Amino acid sequence: MESLIAAVREQDEAARFLAWPGDFDLDRGDHVEEVHLASGAALDGFAGDGAGGTYFFCGEGGEDRPILYADSEGGAALVAIGLLELLRLLLVAPWWRDCEAFTDEEGRELAAAYLDDMPDLVARRDRAAAALCLDLPARADVLARLREVAVRLGEDFVLIFTPEGHPYEPLIRN
Repeated sequence: MESLIAAVREQDEAARFLAWPGDFDLDRGDHVEEVHLASGAALDGFAGDGAGGTYFFCGEGGEDRPILYADSEGGAALVAIGLLELLRLLLVAPWWRDCEAFTDEEGRELAAAYLDDMPDLVARRDRAAAALCLDLPARADVLARLREVAVRLGEDFVLIFTPEGHPYEPLIRN
């Protein structure tokens, strides 16, 4: 299978959607603060957002590694197991950072707000997914999976602000 990172770089339609509204940029992999995982596992920044947040691959391996997102305000969460899962999240719910309850009802409301601003959002998303040859799960499934990954699996991925030894705050709570 081709690298998904390479595919995103090669597919303008996908890269544009992921850049906005996904707020995901493969050229912003450097985090502004020195951080490490409490477990001591490897942490590799590979993408970021416009507000200074960073996506990190955790541990050793390829694009199927767990992915932790750290914002610029001291919050972090495990958001996906592998790049494929992250891309599906960003395509289906690019507004995921605005979620509080991660319910389908909340997802419908956030999606409606985005659609008000971008009436062509669904068409753009579908073209981006097609360019990457990705099938897209239902919004409710994506949000449930995000919550499961962050809350259940994420407890093993605690991000530490290295200079002070303090953990980042969880972005997603029970």
